[in-house]
Amino acid sequence: MKIYKTHTIIFLICGFFIIACDDNLDIEPEQNLTPEAALGSAVNIQNILVGAYDLLGQEEIYSGDYNLASELIANTGELAWKGTFQGPAEFDRKAITSSNGFVTDYWIYSYYVSNQVNLVLENIDKFEDLQERSIVEGEAKFLRAIVYFDLARFYALPYEAGNSNDQLAVPIVTMGVSDAPQIDYPARNTVEEVYAFIIQDLDDAIDLLPAKNPKETFYANSLAAQALLARVYLQQANYTGARNAANAVIASEAYSLTEEYSSAFNNAENSTEDIFALQITAQDGINDMNTFWAIREFGGRSLTGDVTVEQPYFDLFDDENDARAIFFYAGNETLLSTKWQNQFANVPFLRLAEMYLIRAESNFRMGTEEGATPLEDINILRARAGAKAIDNLDLGSILLERKKELGFEGFALHDIKRLKKSIGNLAYDANTLVLPIPQREIDANPELKQNPGYTN
Repeated sequence: MKIYKTHTIIFLICGFFIIACDDNLDIEPEQNLTPEAALGSAVNIQNILVGAYDLLGQEEIYSGDYNLASELIANTGELAWKGTFQGPAEFDRKAITSSNGFVTDYWIYSYYVSNQVNLVLENIDKFEDLQERSIVEGEAKFLRAIVYFDLARFYALPYEAGNSNDQLAVPIVTMGVSDAPQIDYPARNTVEEVYAFIIQDLDDAIDLLPAKNPKETFYANSLAAQALLARVYLQQANYTGARNAANAVIASEAYSLTEEYSSAFNNAENSTEDIFALQITAQDGINDMNTFWAIREFGGRSLTGDVTVEQPYFDLFDDENDARAIFFYAGNETLLSTKWQNQFANVPFLRLAEMYLIRAESNFRMGTEEGATPLEDINILRARAGAKAIDNLDLGSILLERKKELGFEGFALHDIKRLKKSIGNLAYDANTLVLPIPQREIDANPELKQNPGYTN
């Protein structure tokens, strides 16, 4: 893929220089470094994998901007966009253009991650230790599944359970690009093909990874792959698969809800309920959830905050003791979510709370009680938030709890699509709720077809 070549080579060379300095490897001079040398050892391949994690946590995708698109496109008054950037303003208006810089960055950085991962997988034989090889391969497939899942959810019409799902999604690219002759011009695969690819990567990751990664707690493990699989299955309305995967994570007892709701956010290290989180420090990474959702005093762009929370969201709550109803702070005549108040906090990606919600919804829809009753799961979350227990439950109640618990974490648009709800006068499958293929990609790759509703 033409646009990914230059960045990938630069990134590999930079990573290799660091390895050379640390390990005193006998390599050719830095200015003459070849892709073959950069890919020549297990140490180098491990560093490329670390680079993929770093790319995943860039603000252009998972430390903020993907979430911003989901929340603003789904917005019908619970939020207000007060910023000056044109890209998010287009999301809020549901009038997105193919030259939108945020849309372009989502595509580019997602494929950056995919390319790094593909290079790792193509060179997995560099690892002589079989356990190490298995873990690296599992992590790589987990990271690839993450980016393809959101590429499909944003750039394609929704997955429709029971249908053929032959609507176009994004190109599946499995060959790594490290040199100019490898440039390719792939066409778009279907939604069905991309989801099958994601699920296969996650199934492989579950088999390859241990329940606890021996490297560090913030690297992926088999439970993180199970948790992501639960999310994927829920999007497909595969409630049996979603329930079983979520239940496996909960039943492992490897994670526990934080004692207080507030403790799940603004953490410099993973909390007890973080199954997988993007690592942000003062030295590395930018938290765009903070950039756009906080006031300047706490690291945000503006005095008021670019994204403010409005009265319709507060109207969802009926219990004044519910911590989720008061987890906000006053800006300059605005209200902002306290979830993103710390500029250098990690960004949660998979939380245990989501697994309880997935299990509750899936059990309810199927009339089962795998692991717990739906009412028990919902009351666990309410109790943690200090809200009174409820005695009766319906699907609407479960979905309302989901909106309260996971608000502003990037679920809004995807939930509307899977639940087949509308956004104002726009149906869940409206063309304007699908991101356009970036114009620069259309210009560079003659095999790419533009999404309906956008000019090619």
